[in-house]
Amino acid sequence: MAAEIRDFHCPKCNGTSYEVGEIRVAAGFWSKIFDVQGKRLTTVTCQTCHYTELYAADTSMLGNIFDLFTN
Repeated sequence: MAAEIRDFHCPKCNGTSYEVGEIRVAAGFWSKIFDVQGKRLTTVTCQTCHYTELYAADTSMLGNIFDLFTN
């Protein structure tokens, strides 16, 4: 998420401060075997209660190749 979230309200505690992050996860058998992270997820975490929501993000072939050689 490149853009800032307007009017963010945590669904759990109604907090208004948040942090945006990213995680990568293996998507299948071959991804696990070759340690290639096939899925990228954007995280939005409430800074008050730490409730976290995950959103699917686009992955690129270049990023997957980079993961293969750097892991």
